[in-house]
Amino acid sequence: MNKFEKHIQENKAFFNDQKADRAKLWANIEAEIGPAETKVIPLWKSPLFKIAASVLLLLGIGGILGISLTRTTTTEANYASQELRDIDMHYKGLVSYQVQLIEKNGQLSATDKAEFLSFIDELDKEYAVLRLEMQNNLDNQLVLEAIVSNYRKRIELIENLLRQLNESQLKDEEYGYTL
Repeated sequence: MNKFEKHIQENKAFFNDQKADRAKLWANIEAEIGPAETKVIPLWKSPLFKIAASVLLLLGIGGILGISLTRTTTTEANYASQELRDIDMHYKGLVSYQVQLIEKNGQLSATDKAEFLSFIDELDKEYAVLRLEMQNNLDNQLVLEAIVSNYRKRIELIENLLRQLNESQLKDEEYGYTL
């Protein structure tokens, strides 16, 4: 190696004077390879690309539809649940107040109170079934109407009982004051 290195160093000026002719060099490489035949295969004509694009398109459309359906269902469910909460707040207050009036009423016997309140409890059970149907999202409007109807039945029954009690009390008072 020392002789070779020594030779290079001594003839350094000779090596620096000559430069490679790039055009001639490339022509020799090209002659060895042969004529340039470029073969361009468009990517979109490939069957694998067509399949991948179709799958991607279907997934995109499915995702967009899924998101839109989820948002619509969620919005409707929120509306229905908000409406149900409003109905519950309004009617539960009325029913509980009137049930307290029945429980505190001194004119009814304990058995009459128990019998009447058991009937109200049956309506409460019917209400629980309606709430389950509401959670299953079975035609919300009809279920809401049935829930309101259930509350109205309870209130009407309680009001009828209280009215009958008040009427009997008034009749007793009227007959008690004879002049």
